Amino acid sequence: MPKFVLMTRLSPEAVHDAKVRRAMGREWLNKVKAACPEVKWLAHYAILGPYDFMDVYEAPTVETAHKVSLISRAEGAVSAESWQALPYEEFLGLLEEVEP
Repeated sequence: MPKFVLMTRLSPEAVHDAKVRRAMGREWLNKVKAACPEVKWLAHYAILGPYDFMDVYEAPTVETAHKVSLISRAEGAVSAESWQALPYEEFLGLLEEVEP
């Protein structure tokens, strides 16, 4: 199944209270699971830099990945981007196919 990376940024107000943040995160995840039950979550990280969180997940279609991003925006993310990711070994296989 294709892999995606979801990069989200929240408003500063959304990360001041751990209990509120945890509840918001659970609510978001429940909505994604209801709308996209076929999504398989692989990892969830809080990160440094221009984004607050990075999630790695599998989705059967790019349209499903779009839904995940749309739900994230609808649930208060200031920005949400889903990037398709290819495991490195698969990338090398493609590279071998196109080498002259």
